[in-house]
Amino acid sequence: MDIEDLRTFVEVADTGGVSAAARRLGVSKSIVSRRLIRLEADLGVQLVARTTHGASLTEAGTTFRDYAARVCAEIDVARETVSPGGDLRGRLRVAMPLTFGPTHFAPVIAAMARRHPLLHVHATYGDRFVDLVAEGFDCAIRVGYLADSNLIARRVGPIHGSFVASPDYVRAHGSPETPEELAGHPALMQGTETWQYTDGDAIRTFRPQGRFKADNGVALAAAAVAGLGIAWLPDCITYEYVASGRLVRVMTRHPPPPAAAYVVRPPGPHAARKVRELTELLIEHFASAPELWGLDAAGRGSGA
Repeated sequence: MDIEDLRTFVEVADTGGVSAAARRLGVSKSIVSRRLIRLEADLGVQLVARTTHGASLTEAGTTFRDYAARVCAEIDVARETVSPGGDLRGRLRVAMPLTFGPTHFAPVIAAMARRHPLLHVHATYGDRFVDLVAEGFDCAIRVGYLADSNLIARRVGPIHGSFVASPDYVRAHGSPETPEELAGHPALMQGTETWQYTDGDAIRTFRPQGRFKADNGVALAAAAVAGLGIAWLPDCITYEYVASGRLVRVMTRHPPPPAAAYVVRPPGPHAARKVRELTELLIEHFASAPELWGLDAAGRGSGA
């Protein structure tokens, strides 16, 4: 049984079709089909039902998919274990936020590709949360407060944030100084998220309300500058606005607790070496360039 046949089957299972799997693997559809036929012949059972609309797993295919994925992952770990110092090979698919991803994370991705010329790097930028398993990503970089999930997360650096509004908004509507006052102001949000604030040593949450939503932090900063309400945003997005006076911090006695940037990966006992190396590069990046995140050398928000 060929390992590439197993990998191809897993890609077909996860993408739902031969064409999508071929694009992800970088091979022709005919090669994908031949590998599937060969694997099914080895097993003596049909794994994939082909239709004009794509491909669906048979009952046997559904059962076999998880076993095949585990075998592929273990083979990757075994190869890395016996040659830990060699060049990374294969493909690294990583998803990261569009908000400051191209400016803050992209240099790290490029440095990794330069360090490992045999590694194929596929980076996707977007502010939606991708399904790492279903969409075939090795890992993702996520920023903020992580929701509970079965993904494995590694913190790579702090993300400090503030509640901000425009000076015109504050003059017209006042500057909230307590959580009760803040709850009465229109919030600029990404969706239906909760906000956190510090209350002495405690961290508390509340659910803001507002009519303006955007899935991008830069867009929310623009809305705050326009006076549409109050936003919680990372300092690396707002520090230039604050420094120029276009935004001011509010509710400074109850600031939001520090968030963080994380590398998250699908569940499993071992992280692939390419994911481990990316994680270490990001940790170094945060430590060596605090100014990129709106921080001074002590790690405090600048532009106050």
